[in-house]
Amino acid sequence: MKIHPIIPIWLMAVVCVGMLVMKRKGVWNFIRQILIVALLFAINLRIMVFSHDVPKTVMNIDVLLVVDDSMSMLAEDFDGEGRRIDAVKEDCEYIMDKMDGCQFSLISFGNYAYRLAPFTSDKDIVLTALEHLEGQTQYYAQGTSLNLPFPVMLDALKKNQERDKDRVQIVFFFSDGEITSKNEKLGSYADAEEYIVSGAVLGYGTEEGGRMKVLSYEGDYGERFYMKTRGADGYTDYALSKIDEDNLKSIADDLGVEYYHIESPTDMRDIVSNLMDELDEYATSGESGTEGYSETYYWFAIPLAALLVYDLIYYKRRLRE
Repeated sequence: MKIHPIIPIWLMAVVCVGMLVMKRKGVWNFIRQILIVALLFAINLRIMVFSHDVPKTVMNIDVLLVVDDSMSMLAEDFDGEGRRIDAVKEDCEYIMDKMDGCQFSLISFGNYAYRLAPFTSDKDIVLTALEHLEGQTQYYAQGTSLNLPFPVMLDALKKNQERDKDRVQIVFFFSDGEITSKNEKLGSYADAEEYIVSGAVLGYGTEEGGRMKVLSYEGDYGERFYMKTRGADGYTDYALSKIDEDNLKSIADDLGVEYYHIESPTDMRDIVSNLMDELDEYATSGESGTEGYSETYYWFAIPLAALLVYDLIYYKRRLRE
């Protein structure tokens, strides 16, 4: 079982408490009031249960997720003090949930670029790979290059299109846009534009920057510590990573997609919603007999409707008396 609240749980709780404060007169009337509020709260939770027979809309779309896993993505400046990499993971999961029926593939890049998951309809494979992205360690990091993922990304798009020319491809590129590799300039991503129909470049971080809590090396089981800059007299101050939107906008222009600065957990909703409207023509008919999670809101909606109808009739009669 899992939940996908329509509005934040805390906000719905405040609304429900407010509705109960206005207590009705009469025991049965108050009981109905409690039941109505409880059912509204349950519907808002969007409780979903696992099923072996879930109707599924098949999308003729392959989604390539390209994720920056460099040290700078550990910076703690997302929506306050959240880590950028954690925000990316949540946004990737949201994309896969809302674009259910597509196939997904994952590329990550830090010191090197890796294809962590081929195009697959099994989202658990991609989610498992995403969960293991934790940024580079202090002694392993060699500087960030935004050019690293492009050859791997282009190869994946080319081969996938050759394998099935009837499917379309979109790209989501997640990064803070920072380049720290010495003497490196951002190259062009334009050669990939012909292989995709849409997508987005998504920027994380702030202009003020954020501190990065890192480990010393791979397999280090100690506590994370904040990275410091090295001055003439040794380590002097906390290192800060700042977003570079110019680089990200350049990549978006090359790919022919929009750039978005992601600053809160809710920013992704409109982006995915608008994209799904744009890609609606690539949806095919539904299939049944697939495993997944099914909605349960109607279990609560039916008794709620019955109580509201009863209330309507009850208070109409009271007004006539």
